[in-house]
Amino acid sequence: MIKNDYHTFSTVLNRRDFLIASAGTIATCAMSGFPQNALAVEAITLPPLPYMENALEPVITSNTISFHYGKHHKGYVDNLKKFIAGTEYAEFSLEKIITLTAGLPEKAAIFNNAAQIWNHTFYWKSMTPKGGGEPPAALKQKIEAAFGSVDACKKELAGAAVAQFGSGWAWLVLEGDKLKVVKTSNADTPITAGLKPLLTIDVWEHAYYLDFQNRRVDYVNAVLDKLINWEFALQNIG
Repeated sequence: MIKNDYHTFSTVLNRRDFLIASAGTIATCAMSGFPQNALAVEAITLPPLPYMENALEPVITSNTISFHYGKHHKGYVDNLKKFIAGTEYAEFSLEKIITLTAGLPEKAAIFNNAAQIWNHTFYWKSMTPKGGGEPPAALKQKIEAAFGSVDACKKELAGAAVAQFGSGWAWLVLEGDKLKVVKTSNADTPITAGLKPLLTIDVWEHAYYLDFQNRRVDYVNAVLDKLINWEFALQNIG
């Protein structure tokens, strides 16, 4: 039984396994008088990187990861928790916050930070040490059906990433049962358009400028050739 005091509740929230707490535990917290939205707010966290900060070197250095993940990504998490505290959005999951605030100018700050948390978490998983190469057979078949070849798919992804004016993202997505490439600006994300993201490339300058300066083309090609996580894309097809 969880005691009805905020000190104990705070301790529970900090436990890693609370993120997978049962529905019964959540109900207990609610009945004990704890604010229900605290559960959702505390679930807005900075997820751990799927690898060490230096694991993507030499393409992306630990210096870039330190700033990109440790400052930018963390900043979005800190900002969102501040913006939604005491609001109706504090009761919702990250994905629901994104869908509820998309396209609402008066909620732009909430949307931008929520979407950037989601986009960045997805971006880290879209890369892997010793990535690139040939996709798994099941994914390769779908790529060839949509683009003609893996090289053609990579070329279209690179083109979208390089052509994105200013800050944004290039995505490999699933629309229905067909793969396609799309790009989004700033914090926009395909999930608000009903598309299923499979991979993404971050083309905000903070993703590459410390390592590549203004050479976005070189950064994008290096990610596609050496880091892209085809296995992650296949997992997302489900």
